[in-house]
Amino acid sequence: MATLKDAKIGQTVTVRKLTGEGAVKRRIMDMGITKGTEIYIRKVAPLGDPIEITVRGYELSLRKADAGMVEI
Repeated sequence: MATLKDAKIGQTVTVRKLTGEGAVKRRIMDMGITKGTEIYIRKVAPLGDPIEITVRGYELSLRKADAGMVEI
């Protein structure tokens, strides 16, 4: 299954599942990334980490490790 870190700049994707555990999963959910949420990929840093997304009307930078826990 594809993850958020695999998405390309300019794509709008929908979250299908969060695969993290415990505190990491809770932190991702607290940022507004939950099942069914649409995410727009705004930018990716030159070395690929972090990625900048728009979720629920605000901009958010997310590490690749955390983005890999979000299935789209």
